Amino acid sequence: MTATTRSRLAPDERRSQLLDLGVRLLATRSLDELSIDLLAEEAGISRGLLYHYFGNKHAFHEAVVRRAADDLIAQTAPPPGVDPLVRLQVSVAAYVDYVLANFEGYVSLLKGAAGGNEALRAIHDEVRGVLSDRIFTQPSPSGDTGGELIADTPHNRLVVRGWSAMCEELVVTWATDRREGRDGVGKDELLELIGGSLPALIRQ
Repeated sequence: MTATTRSRLAPDERRSQLLDLGVRLLATRSLDELSIDLLAEEAGISRGLLYHYFGNKHAFHEAVVRRAADDLIAQTAPPPGVDPLVRLQVSVAAYVDYVLANFEGYVSLLKGAAGGNEALRAIHDEVRGVLSDRIFTQPSPSGDTGGELIADTPHNRLVVRGWSAMCEELVVTWATDRREGRDGVGKDELLELIGGSLPALIRQ
């Protein structure tokens, strides 16, 4: 960002721009490596200005993870008006692509949530809840919900929650193997495994 660009941005726009930069940086490094100093250097601004917008390092991390979570939700939104199984396949494929493109940051969110960070746990639970709720509703072309993908019952809710955790583990393990050069299943095989496992588990 140039000095001219910074001067023309309203405070909300500038904060949003900094969050977008934080998300891009988080894609290739862990949350612990995403420092105020790094973002200030990349943005070409002072550390003091970042503290002005975010308060402290923890609030900064939470804000960046929140923005990344919003991006994940948006990028995995299934298309309306198509076959439910196709919707599931498209959404799962987008999720796999997101994890590959944002691996370090995504794994940091999972580790933080599992490690007792309440803010990260809340964000993680919210994301998983949104992704799971999509299983039970069919959006119309207008964006409203209109019909069930599967029956919304306590039994199916429990199954979907377990299936979501399984998918998370499968995708992260698969992405880790791929990044470290280990031979394993192909992407198409992974998508078939994930997409086909839910219908097999659900009792209609």
